[in-house]
Amino acid sequence: MAFKPLHDRVLVRRIEGDEKTQGGLIIPDSAKEKPAEGEIVSVGEGARKDSGELIEMAVKPGDKVLFGKWSGTEVKIDGEDLLIMKESDILGIL
Repeated sequence: MAFKPLHDRVLVRRIEGDEKTQGGLIIPDSAKEKPAEGEIVSVGEGARKDSGELIEMAVKPGDKVLFGKWSGTEVKIDGEDLLIMKESDILGIL
């Protein structure tokens, strides 16, 4: 993939949740919530302070992360549905 986010943005691939409940019931697509877990595909170089100094990114490609339910902008790149979000929208690394 030749896409690189700018500044403090990251490109995230959603990790799909289980198709069944713990009790074994199958969850139909219409009842599923979009997962709030993903894998970092690509990261920007980081934000800049007012002085121009670069603030390093805390995440790197391959990291598994949790993010807010309504975080990011959905995009389609090379036929794949991905999210672009700011690093600050990420709640934590798994």
